[in-house]
Amino acid sequence: MKIALMDSGIGLLAATAAVRRLRPDADLVLSLDPDGMPWGPRTPEDLTGRALAVAEAAAAYGPEALIVGCNTATVHALPALRARLEPGIPVVGTVPAIKPAAAGGGPLAIWATPATTRSPYQRGLIEQFADGVRVTEVPCWGLAEAVEHADEAAIDAAVAAAAELTPADVTTVVLGCTHYELVTERIRAAVQQPDAPPLILLGSAVAVAAQALRRIGEPPAPDAPAEGTLTVLLSGRAGELPAAALNYAEGRILPVVMPTR
Repeated sequence: MKIALMDSGIGLLAATAAVRRLRPDADLVLSLDPDGMPWGPRTPEDLTGRALAVAEAAAAYGPEALIVGCNTATVHALPALRARLEPGIPVVGTVPAIKPAAAGGGPLAIWATPATTRSPYQRGLIEQFADGVRVTEVPCWGLAEAVEHADEAAIDAAVAAAAELTPADVTTVVLGCTHYELVTERIRAAVQQPDAPPLILLGSAVAVAAQALRRIGEPPAPDAPAEGTLTVLLSGRAGELPAAALNYAEGRILPVVMPTR
């Protein structure tokens, strides 16, 4: 079994680690776009073009499913990706976990990139799934970029700034950017209030990984004895994981990069 994941950078690590934990035997193809990152500031048309190129590079390796490990790419490029690759390769997008967060009754905060915060896409999800729940949209200036480069000081500053914008009484924080799932505990430490119930942090990685397995008809097998291989593509070229990936537990659990094809 082979599963591909795509993003402009290492935000895909959270979903990659989730797939690895659910199916240690899966061969993984990670397709990144260092030549075109970051995708967030690009126009929707430009981003879609970059995403299609990255997806087609991964598709050449014959995966049974492709995970779009990026909220922004899902917003703008998912229809084009599905039109290009399905039904041969199921394409699974990443959607912020607003629905399960709202089911808890709130109040909740959604941490997302400035481009996503207050976007029609995110507002639509709030209206659809969180009607009647108090929701605070929190723009996290510079956090994704800081995580991408494993810049510890910049991560701390961006998390602290976003925590200042987060109401003290929130019970749940939705992580609306896949990069944020790599620094979950730092976010928890910044937002958790003394003497308050434990803060709930909801990302999308586990749900996305499980959905990919469902789409290809493979059940989770966390005790599978074999370890799958890892192939890394950098703007279509065979390469290695960016060094910053090894600063995170999700990057350190991955195997050594295998020769291409």
